Amino acid sequence: MKFFDNHAHLDDEKFDLDREEVIEKIHRENIGFISAGYSLEGSKKAIDLSKKYDFIYATVGISPNDIPQTEDELWKMLEEIERLAKENSKVLAIGEIGLDYYWEKDEKMREIQRKAFIEQINMANKLDLPIVIHTREAVMDTLKILKENKVENKGVFHCCPLNRELVKEGLKLGFYISFAGPVTFKNSKNANEIIEMVPNDKMLIETDSPYLSPEPLRGRRNDPRNVKYIANKIAEVKGMSSEEVGKITYENAKKIFKIK
Repeated sequence: MKFFDNHAHLDDEKFDLDREEVIEKIHRENIGFISAGYSLEGSKKAIDLSKKYDFIYATVGISPNDIPQTEDELWKMLEEIERLAKENSKVLAIGEIGLDYYWEKDEKMREIQRKAFIEQINMANKLDLPIVIHTREAVMDTLKILKENKVENKGVFHCCPLNRELVKEGLKLGFYISFAGPVTFKNSKNANEIIEMVPNDKMLIETDSPYLSPEPLRGRRNDPRNVKYIANKIAEVKGMSSEEVGKITYENAKKIFKIK
Protein backbone atom coordinates (compact mmCIF):
# COMPACT_ATOMS: atom_id res chain seq x y z
CA MET A 1 0.00 0.00 0.00
CA LYS A 2 1.47 3.34 -1.08
CA PHE A 3 -0.20 5.52 1.57
CA PHE A 4 -2.57 4.95 4.48
CA ASP A 5 -4.93 7.76 5.51
CA ASN A 6 -5.74 7.00 9.14
CA HIS A 7 -8.66 9.44 9.41
CA ALA A 8 -11.26 10.33 6.77
CA HIS A 9 -15.02 10.83 6.61
CA LEU A 10 -16.15 9.33 3.31
CA ASP A 11 -19.63 8.93 4.79
CA ASP A 12 -20.01 12.74 4.71
CA GLU A 13 -22.86 14.13 2.63
CA LYS A 14 -20.32 15.96 0.44
CA PHE A 15 -19.64 12.55 -1.16
CA ASP A 16 -23.27 11.56 -1.66
CA LEU A 17 -23.27 12.19 -5.41
CA ASP A 18 -20.04 10.36 -6.29
CA ARG A 19 -18.91 8.31 -3.29
CA GLU A 20 -18.33 5.02 -5.13
CA GLU A 21 -16.49 6.77 -7.96
CA VAL A 22 -14.18 8.54 -5.49
CA ILE A 23 -13.53 5.33 -3.55
CA GLU A 24 -12.63 3.51 -6.77
CA LYS A 25 -10.12 6.28 -7.62
CA ILE A 26 -8.63 6.00 -4.12
CA HIS A 27 -8.26 2.25 -4.57
CA ARG A 28 -6.58 2.66 -7.96
CA GLU A 29 -3.94 4.86 -6.32
CA ASN A 30 -3.23 2.06 -3.80
CA ILE A 31 -4.38 4.04 -0.77
CA GLY A 32 -6.14 2.53 2.22
CA PHE A 33 -7.99 4.49 4.86
CA ILE A 34 -9.99 4.48 8.04
CA SER A 35 -13.52 5.86 7.88
CA ALA A 36 -13.73 7.57 11.25
CA GLY A 37 -16.91 7.60 13.28
CA TYR A 38 -17.89 10.76 15.16
CA SER A 39 -21.57 10.18 15.99
CA LEU A 40 -23.81 7.15 16.31
CA GLU A 41 -25.06 7.55 12.74
CA GLY A 42 -21.57 8.35 11.41
CA SER A 43 -20.16 5.29 13.15
CA LYS A 44 -22.77 3.05 11.55
CA LYS A 45 -21.99 4.50 8.12
CA ALA A 46 -18.26 4.00 8.68
CA ILE A 47 -18.87 0.34 9.45
CA ASP A 48 -21.05 -0.04 6.35
CA LEU A 49 -18.20 1.29 4.18
CA SER A 50 -15.67 -1.01 5.86
CA LYS A 51 -17.87 -4.01 5.14
CA LYS A 52 -18.22 -3.08 1.48
CA TYR A 53 -14.51 -2.48 0.73
CA ASP A 54 -11.64 -4.58 2.05
CA PHE A 55 -9.16 -1.63 2.06
CA ILE A 56 -11.42 0.53 4.29
CA TYR A 57 -11.52 0.20 8.08
CA ALA A 58 -13.65 1.96 10.69
CA THR A 59 -13.64 3.60 14.09
CA VAL A 60 -16.69 4.26 16.25
CA GLY A 61 -17.31 6.92 18.86
CA ILE A 62 -19.15 10.05 19.91
CA SER A 63 -17.10 13.18 19.25
CA PRO A 64 -17.29 16.20 21.57
CA ASN A 65 -19.23 18.06 18.86
CA ASP A 66 -21.87 15.33 18.70
CA ILE A 67 -22.68 15.04 22.40
CA PRO A 68 -26.47 14.97 23.02
CA GLN A 69 -28.10 17.50 25.32
CA THR A 70 -28.72 15.08 28.20
CA GLU A 71 -26.59 12.47 29.91
CA ASP A 72 -29.36 9.87 29.59
CA GLU A 73 -29.21 10.20 25.79
CA LEU A 74 -25.42 10.01 25.92
CA TRP A 75 -25.33 6.76 27.91
CA LYS A 76 -27.80 5.15 25.48
CA MET A 77 -25.63 6.21 22.54
CA LEU A 78 -22.49 4.86 24.20
CA GLU A 79 -24.15 1.49 24.83
CA GLU A 80 -24.85 1.29 21.11
CA ILE A 81 -21.29 2.37 20.24
CA GLU A 82 -19.92 -0.42 22.43
CA ARG A 83 -22.20 -2.95 20.75
CA LEU A 84 -21.05 -1.81 17.29
CA ALA A 85 -17.40 -2.13 18.30
CA LYS A 86 -17.92 -5.61 19.74
CA GLU A 87 -19.81 -6.94 16.74
CA ASN A 88 -17.62 -5.63 13.91
CA SER A 89 -14.08 -6.91 13.44
CA LYS A 90 -13.06 -4.03 11.16
CA VAL A 91 -13.58 -1.49 13.95
CA LEU A 92 -10.00 -0.59 14.87
CA ALA A 93 -10.45 2.05 17.60
CA ILE A 94 -12.85 4.08 19.70
CA GLY A 95 -12.97 7.54 18.23
CA GLU A 96 -13.06 10.19 17.42
CA ILE A 97 -13.50 11.23 21.03
CA GLY A 98 -12.17 14.08 23.15
CA LEU A 99 -12.82 17.73 23.94
CA ASP A 100 -13.72 20.76 21.84
CA TYR A 101 -14.02 24.09 23.63
CA TYR A 102 -13.88 26.10 20.40
CA TRP A 103 -17.49 25.30 19.54
CA GLU A 104 -18.83 24.59 23.04
CA LYS A 105 -18.81 27.55 25.46
CA ASP A 106 -21.33 26.27 28.02
CA GLU A 107 -19.56 24.82 31.07
CA LYS A 108 -22.32 22.30 31.75
CA MET A 109 -21.93 20.85 28.25
CA ARG A 110 -18.14 20.92 28.56
CA GLU A 111 -18.50 18.79 31.67
CA ILE A 112 -20.61 16.29 29.70
CA GLN A 113 -17.85 16.26 27.05
CA ARG A 114 -15.34 15.35 29.75
CA LYS A 115 -17.58 12.56 31.08
CA ALA A 116 -18.09 11.18 27.57
CA PHE A 117 -14.34 11.26 26.93
CA ILE A 118 -13.57 9.33 30.12
CA GLU A 119 -16.37 6.84 29.55
CA GLN A 120 -15.11 6.09 26.03
CA ILE A 121 -11.54 5.67 27.30
CA ASN A 122 -12.92 3.06 29.70
CA MET A 123 -14.81 1.44 26.82
CA ALA A 124 -11.65 1.24 24.72
CA ASN A 125 -9.79 -0.38 27.62
CA LYS A 126 -12.59 -2.89 28.07
CA LEU A 127 -12.59 -3.76 24.37
CA ASP A 128 -8.77 -3.82 24.06
CA LEU A 129 -8.78 -1.00 21.48
CA PRO A 130 -6.79 2.25 21.08
CA ILE A 131 -8.49 5.65 20.99
CA VAL A 132 -8.59 8.46 18.43
CA ILE A 133 -8.49 11.89 20.06
CA HIS A 134 -10.03 15.14 18.87
CA THR A 135 -8.90 18.18 20.85
CA ARG A 136 -9.48 21.83 20.04
CA GLU A 137 -8.77 24.72 22.41
CA ALA A 138 -8.84 22.20 25.28
CA VAL A 139 -5.21 21.10 25.50
CA MET A 140 -4.77 21.21 29.27
CA ASP A 141 -8.03 19.41 30.09
CA THR A 142 -7.31 16.79 27.40
CA LEU A 143 -3.88 16.07 28.85
CA LYS A 144 -5.26 16.06 32.40
CA ILE A 145 -7.83 13.41 31.52
CA LEU A 146 -5.26 11.27 29.71
CA LYS A 147 -2.87 11.46 32.67
CA GLU A 148 -5.59 10.62 35.20
CA ASN A 149 -7.27 7.86 33.18
CA LYS A 150 -4.87 5.21 31.91
CA VAL A 151 -5.32 4.38 28.23
CA GLU A 152 -4.22 0.76 27.95
CA ASN A 153 -3.72 0.64 24.17
CA LYS A 154 -2.75 4.30 23.73
CA GLY A 155 -3.96 5.92 20.51
CA VAL A 156 -3.69 8.84 18.13
CA PHE A 157 -4.00 12.61 18.34
CA HIS A 158 -5.93 13.03 15.12
CA CYS A 159 -5.28 16.16 13.04
CA CYS A 160 -3.00 17.08 15.92
CA PRO A 161 -3.03 20.78 16.78
CA LEU A 162 0.39 22.32 16.20
CA ASN A 163 0.85 22.92 19.91
CA ARG A 164 4.29 22.19 21.39
CA GLU A 165 3.00 21.26 24.86
CA LEU A 166 0.36 18.91 23.50
CA VAL A 167 2.83 17.12 21.22
CA LYS A 168 5.54 16.92 23.88
CA GLU A 169 3.22 15.55 26.57
CA GLY A 170 1.31 13.34 24.13
CA LEU A 171 4.54 11.67 23.07
CA LYS A 172 5.55 11.18 26.70
CA LEU A 173 2.25 9.38 27.27
CA GLY A 174 3.00 7.06 24.33
CA PHE A 175 0.51 8.45 21.80
CA TYR A 176 0.95 8.79 18.05
CA ILE A 177 0.76 12.17 16.33
CA SER A 178 -1.26 12.38 13.13
CA PHE A 179 -0.52 15.19 10.69
CA ALA A 180 -3.16 16.58 8.34
CA GLY A 181 -3.58 19.40 5.84
CA PRO A 182 -2.73 22.27 8.25
CA VAL A 183 0.98 21.34 8.22
CA THR A 184 1.04 22.36 4.55
CA PHE A 185 -0.66 25.74 5.07
CA LYS A 186 1.48 28.77 4.38
CA ASN A 187 0.35 30.39 7.65
CA SER A 188 1.33 27.36 9.81
CA LYS A 189 4.36 29.05 11.30
CA ASN A 190 5.52 26.23 13.58
CA ALA A 191 4.63 23.24 11.36
CA ASN A 192 8.27 22.40 10.61
CA GLU A 193 9.22 22.51 14.28
CA ILE A 194 6.34 20.23 15.30
CA ILE A 195 7.12 17.74 12.50
CA GLU A 196 10.74 17.62 13.69
CA MET A 197 9.56 16.99 17.26
CA VAL A 198 7.79 13.76 16.32
CA PRO A 199 10.00 10.67 15.94
CA ASN A 200 9.43 8.58 12.84
CA ASP A 201 7.97 5.70 14.81
CA LYS A 202 5.19 7.90 16.25
CA MET A 203 3.95 9.78 13.18
CA LEU A 204 0.84 9.15 11.09
CA ILE A 205 -0.77 10.97 8.18
CA GLU A 206 -4.40 11.73 7.43
CA THR A 207 -6.70 13.95 5.39
CA ASP A 208 -9.73 14.40 7.69
CA SER A 209 -11.67 14.35 4.41
CA PRO A 210 -13.70 16.14 3.20
CA TYR A 211 -12.25 18.94 5.35
CA LEU A 212 -8.85 20.67 5.58
CA SER A 213 -7.62 20.16 2.02
CA PRO A 214 -3.85 20.61 1.93
CA GLU A 215 -1.96 23.09 -0.19
CA PRO A 216 -2.23 23.43 -3.17
CA LEU A 217 -5.90 22.36 -2.94
CA ARG A 218 -7.18 24.53 -0.09
CA GLY A 219 -10.84 25.35 -0.38
CA ARG A 220 -11.72 22.24 -2.39
CA ARG A 221 -13.32 19.01 -1.18
CA ASN A 222 -10.66 16.79 0.34
CA ASP A 223 -10.32 13.01 -0.07
CA PRO A 224 -7.71 10.36 0.86
CA ARG A 225 -5.81 10.71 -2.42
CA ASN A 226 -4.53 14.04 -1.08
CA VAL A 227 -2.70 12.39 1.81
CA LYS A 228 0.35 12.46 -0.46
CA TYR A 229 0.65 16.22 0.07
CA ILE A 230 1.01 15.72 3.83
CA ALA A 231 3.60 13.01 3.15
CA ASN A 232 5.46 15.39 0.82
CA LYS A 233 5.60 18.06 3.52
CA ILE A 234 6.94 15.65 6.14
CA ALA A 235 9.48 14.30 3.65
CA GLU A 236 10.69 17.81 2.91
CA VAL A 237 11.17 18.63 6.61
CA LYS A 238 12.74 15.28 7.58
CA GLY A 239 14.95 14.91 4.51
CA MET A 240 13.47 11.71 3.15
CA SER A 241 11.29 10.70 0.22
CA SER A 242 7.51 10.78 0.34
CA GLU A 243 7.59 7.03 -0.43
CA GLU A 244 9.59 6.50 2.77
CA VAL A 245 7.07 8.57 4.73
CA GLY A 246 4.26 6.50 3.21
CA LYS A 247 5.92 3.24 4.22
CA ILE A 248 6.79 4.40 7.75
CA THR A 249 3.33 5.80 8.47
CA TYR A 250 1.60 2.71 7.09
CA GLU A 251 3.72 0.49 9.33
CA ASN A 252 2.91 2.76 12.29
CA ALA A 253 -0.81 2.57 11.49
CA LYS A 254 -0.64 -1.24 11.32
CA LYS A 255 1.04 -1.25 14.73
CA ILE A 256 -1.26 1.09 16.65
CA PHE A 257 -4.48 -0.15 15.02
CA LYS A 258 -3.40 -3.84 14.90
CA ILE A 259 -4.06 -4.14 11.18
CA LYS A 260 -3.10 -7.61 9.94
